[in-house]
Amino acid sequence: MDLEFSDEQNMLRDAVSKFCETEYTFDKREKIVESNLGHNPDLWKQFAELGWLGMPFSEKNGGYDAGPIELSIIFEEFGKHLIVEPYLSNIVMSGSLLESTNTDVSRELINNIISGNMQVSVAFSEPDNGYKFHDISCSVADNKINGTKSIVLNAEFADKFIVYLKSENNNALYLVDANTPGLSINSFSTIDGSNCGDLHFEDVSTENTVILLSGDDATQAIDKMLDLSILCICAEAIGGMFTSYTKTVQYTKEREQFGQPISNFQVLQHRMVEMFMETEIAKSLLMKAMMQLDANDKESSKTISALKAQVGKASRIVGQEAVQLHGGMGVSNEMSIGHYLKKFTAIDSMFGNRIFHLKRFTSL
Repeated sequence: MDLEFSDEQNMLRDAVSKFCETEYTFDKREKIVESNLGHNPDLWKQFAELGWLGMPFSEKNGGYDAGPIELSIIFEEFGKHLIVEPYLSNIVMSGSLLESTNTDVSRELINNIISGNMQVSVAFSEPDNGYKFHDISCSVADNKINGTKSIVLNAEFADKFIVYLKSENNNALYLVDANTPGLSINSFSTIDGSNCGDLHFEDVSTENTVILLSGDDATQAIDKMLDLSILCICAEAIGGMFTSYTKTVQYTKEREQFGQPISNFQVLQHRMVEMFMETEIAKSLLMKAMMQLDANDKESSKTISALKAQVGKASRIVGQEAVQLHGGMGVSNEMSIGHYLKKFTAIDSMFGNRIFHLKRFTSL
């Protein structure tokens, strides 16, 4: 197995890293979180101009045919800088589902997403089904949609939704406009500052909706989307873990107690070594998962669950140690370190927490 990144992949990492360092400082990030937009439209346009919004899409759809490795690189760099732009919801989740179809409607949507002119979110989870994403109550009957979809990423700012619904014969993916009569959105912010929302459907007519996929095709597309999304957020967490570790090492070298840097104290050295080891173990699993995922089989899904479970455990250790070793400043909103722990907490609950994926791993 070749574990070396290609020249193009290294160039991508360098480009994303440099952009985030110069254009996405922590202060700028906090202003974006505090704004009413959920993201920075100017930066999103720059993402489009740099070609990042077209990364995972096929060349026939105007994209760059990038795979799990390239997406992992992007998300690892995003994680280092606590990026809150809706890349996961628009590019990974919606993009994965649209790529699974082959219609004029999906191609038009992809073109609008790549250009940065449209935002599309996926509504697949429900308030009462936990992580059983195929156990759907929100349904279509008599050409009307009724029910609730929960924790929809970037819900407030989406132009359209891809909604996973139960129809009379099977499950299906419907494309629904955000301004459709009868659809209401309850928007809120998650612990890490990301925008989410619950969608409430009350006798929403299917007249102007489009069925993108149905039956087994829809189910398989959702499963594929979930595995890819998990890979991406795990890469994001690992990027954040790396930064949490390096910031903690630097801080302990500067902070003095009893006439010497606290980094000289062996008990603190041991804690930082554990932070490093947890990050490296998670990174190793990430490497395995990104190289297996294209196979889209049971073994790759098993590795994805192992990765999610490991990242859930490791990020909590790294995040908590980083906060504690920074002392009181670790919980200050004015410093970035506590925000990494918030991000890790949010990621652990997404698409199934650690306990869920340990059980999924043993069942595959």
